[in-house]
Amino acid sequence: MPAIELHAAHRDKLDTIENLMQFYMHDFSEWLPLKLGEHGFYNIQPKTDYWRNPATRPFLIKVDGELAGFVTVDDDVHIEGAEHNIGYLFVSRRFRGQGVAKFVVSTLLSRFPGQWQIFHIDANPPARRFWAKVMPQLAGDEFTLHQRPVDGYPCTFYRFQSPQPSS
Repeated sequence: MPAIELHAAHRDKLDTIENLMQFYMHDFSEWLPLKLGEHGFYNIQPKTDYWRNPATRPFLIKVDGELAGFVTVDDDVHIEGAEHNIGYLFVSRRFRGQGVAKFVVSTLLSRFPGQWQIFHIDANPPARRFWAKVMPQLAGDEFTLHQRPVDGYPCTFYRFQSPQPSS
């Protein structure tokens, strides 16, 4: 099992996350009609307000000391009563299938107890398979499923309670 670490990304690391966002968008372009800009980059809208929101918590993912991706927790919820949401989750392709994403999500759930929503765009088959497999492992049978669109794309939402850590 590789050594997986989750590091809070402070302001000086937001450029790194914005760079990784290009790879995130590249992966999504397989399922959504995302277009490259004239200079060969995806046109990502500046996320200044997103990063300034005190509820937005960005993290860098490292595997065996090497940068492997990023994840954000935010309060951009679509399901009533939810407090926490995974805004973005990106694991570089060579680290996929090694338990990295599951470790990251499990770690976040323990750090941020409370009401969660996690969702994926239905057009993304790897995300559908991943969440269908790990949600029962992370939340048992204690989650509900909801279908609703986000930005016009059908999405599946998982809604559940992450327990307070036991002392």
